[in-house]
Amino acid sequence: MRIDLHCHSTASDGTDTPAELVRNAAAAGLDVVALTDHDTTRGYAEAIAAVPEGLTLVTGAELSCRLDGVSMHMLAYLFDPEEPELLAERELVRDDRVPRAHGMIAKLNELGVPVTWEQVARIAGDGSVGRPHVATALVELGVVPTVGDAFTADWLADGGRAFVEKHETDPFEAIRLIKGAGGVAVFAHPGAAKRGRTVPESAIAKMAAAGLDGIEVDHMDHEPETRARLRGLAGELGLLTTGSSDYHGSRKTCVLGEYTTDPEVYGEITRRATGAFPVPGTGGGRGAG
Repeated sequence: MRIDLHCHSTASDGTDTPAELVRNAAAAGLDVVALTDHDTTRGYAEAIAAVPEGLTLVTGAELSCRLDGVSMHMLAYLFDPEEPELLAERELVRDDRVPRAHGMIAKLNELGVPVTWEQVARIAGDGSVGRPHVATALVELGVVPTVGDAFTADWLADGGRAFVEKHETDPFEAIRLIKGAGGVAVFAHPGAAKRGRTVPESAIAKMAAAGLDGIEVDHMDHEPETRARLRGLAGELGLLTTGSSDYHGSRKTCVLGEYTTDPEVYGEITRRATGAFPVPGTGGGRGAG
């Protein structure tokens, strides 16, 4: 089985619609794909309706978190999307994205970059607006050559000249909310130092004690030595280890299935989840809860 548990659609900052994502996942030879848009479940219905035969869809989300000033992401799998506490927190995070984008645009204008809200809103479309949309605007304007080049201290990286903070959930609260909604919590790309500061291993140990289920080990932003270190840490802490592409369509260079999750780990995730069930493809679909 080929299992990719971290993918994004136009419901947040990917370039594939949810329906295109599941079709492209099947075409890429995947058996299981997870839809994990940032702080939203808006892509679920479209994705579920389009899951091709032979592919299984895992519903999820990537929650924006912050610990001691360090931005981090928590993958939530197979939770009840209507559970009120987690729903309220997702909406709080999502609602802060628009004023944050306006703040980044204002800072860029002060730096002489003629980006506008209209441009960023056009790029975001129906998705939850975020830094990748602002970064794409910088590419369109010729300020940087790629989206990745916008995530530097000169521009949009944490603490960068045009960076603006947003509401982010405490990861221990995120774990509590995910578990309370019947979901499974996996710390996304914990060793992605190229993105900025990372949380210490001591904090991961505390999260494990608080109910964290796993850490994403095999990821494009982890060097081989980082993967080996994280795999060892997971073994010490009794955490599951996942692998994923973090696919964003054409917005990033990664491809579907570039990194995958062991079928036994996937099986354990589905066993632990009580909020929703994986959706087997039939060309149509049924609800995920």
